[in-house]
Amino acid sequence: MKTIRKYLSIVLVALFAFTACSLEGEDNNTSTENKTESKETADKKTDGNMKIGVSLSTLNNPFFVSIREGIEEGAGDDAETVISDAQNDSSTQSNQVEDLITQGVDLIIINPVDSTAIASSVEKANEANIPVICVDRGTDSGEIVSFIASNNVEGGKLAGEYILEKVGENAEVVQLEGIPGASSTRERGEGFKEATDGKINLVASQTANFDRAEGLTVMENLLQAHPDVKAVFCQNDEMALGASEAIKTSGKDIVVVGFDGNEDAISAVEDGSLSATVAQKPKEMGKLAIETAIKYLKGEQVEEQVDSPLELVK
Repeated sequence: MKTIRKYLSIVLVALFAFTACSLEGEDNNTSTENKTESKETADKKTDGNMKIGVSLSTLNNPFFVSIREGIEEGAGDDAETVISDAQNDSSTQSNQVEDLITQGVDLIIINPVDSTAIASSVEKANEANIPVICVDRGTDSGEIVSFIASNNVEGGKLAGEYILEKVGENAEVVQLEGIPGASSTRERGEGFKEATDGKINLVASQTANFDRAEGLTVMENLLQAHPDVKAVFCQNDEMALGASEAIKTSGKDIVVVGFDGNEDAISAVEDGSLSATVAQKPKEMGKLAIETAIKYLKGEQVEEQVDSPLELVK
């Protein structure tokens, strides 16, 4: 009898232990599933629960002011934006992006001063698992979820074709380039070259750093060195407006083509100070950038590249 009781006790203990283990296993599985589910939910942001950092190359240029306005309007109540102005300084921009990373923003929109210099900042954001979107200018390395910009190569071609139409082949032409290292500088120059290579006499191509005052000074010097110039392609409107002042003072009749389509340039085309501008839509570009950011944070699919429209205003 004692043997039977001992045997039953052993069976009951084993059965209890097995049941407890099974229940514990079920609890652990449930806990893991809940954690996974919570992580997925946390990764997808909801309206009003997004903090998006924005680093713009400069707000001393109407074009980028319009991009900021588009971002602010597009954000609405869906996202909080933290916007900084790099004042066309790569070091300042790097510090500002690092500050945004430290703040733990959900995503960073960057309009680089210099596409090479910004690369290390993009890589730091990647390491911190903060997604990056570039607008107007790209980055030479690092991963971005989307690039929102006009097709700068096509815009450069539009400018080159228009200049050829106005001055004909073999005419002396100069080019004012943007900030060295900026992707837009390279791409606009590339498009202009594709349209005009071997068809014009490009006597000079110098940087004026996308700046109006520098555009005036550089153009004054070029007019002295090349008095027979018939046209100038400026890789943005600010340089074109500066160049047109220098040309006006010289009394010469020279075709001036800008790039951006800002308000001052459109007015200058209307009054004849500029011959034409390749018009972008910066406000729309800003809206596209913030809309893409919000979609991405909600877990929706976004395009790797979004083209903003262009047109030649003449």
